[in-house]
Amino acid sequence: MAGSAEAVFAALGPVVAGIAETFGRSCEVVLHDYRDEEHSVRAIAGEVTGRSVGDAMSEIGLRVLAAGEAASNEVNYMTRTADGRVLKCSTLPLRDEDGALIGALCINIDVTALQRAGAVLAELAGGPVAETTTNFSGDLDQLVDSLVEDAERTHGMSVEAMGKQGRVGVVRALHAAGDLCPARSAGQGGGAVGDLPRGALQRPRDDQGGRLTCGCSRSPRPRG
Repeated sequence: MAGSAEAVFAALGPVVAGIAETFGRSCEVVLHDYRDEEHSVRAIAGEVTGRSVGDAMSEIGLRVLAAGEAASNEVNYMTRTADGRVLKCSTLPLRDEDGALIGALCINIDVTALQRAGAVLAELAGGPVAETTTNFSGDLDQLVDSLVEDAERTHGMSVEAMGKQGRVGVVRALHAAGDLCPARSAGQGGGAVGDLPRGALQRPRDDQGGRLTCGCSRSPRPRG
């Protein structure tokens, strides 16, 4: 009915300006009257697309109009303008009291600057989060325990259930991490790696047959 349609458009007129003012200059709100396809823009606030009252609908409007009774809210879809700007849009179909499609309320937000800022922030953040976990507990006992637990997860069994070679591998991993040496083997890690010979707690030999230097002989390493 023409009367109910006009009531809908009259009620939404002030809403158009209110929404645009709420989101600022990057937002445009358009009220379309589909009863006049060539001049469907009934009201508009904002200047994202450069249209004005009396302009025709876009291809988005034509698609909604073609959907007819099946038309439904399309929220937060992305599109691009002819000059390359990226818009986040929502199209909300309007109906009269008989349920006939009479128009749409459309919200277009220019998110080009936000996407550029997001790319800069992502670069500063260092890309994808690393899959490895670092123990920053500040307690050496907890650090060694976590390294042993990592080894147990890798082997799928407890250190006690590993053969001698498996346990030697755990010790080598602790040596490689700089967290096990003869001076502290009795205090940290000794119990967890089982009844290994005392020699197994010494630094493993390098490829040239020489013994690697123990970390205890160096100055304490700064914490990460």
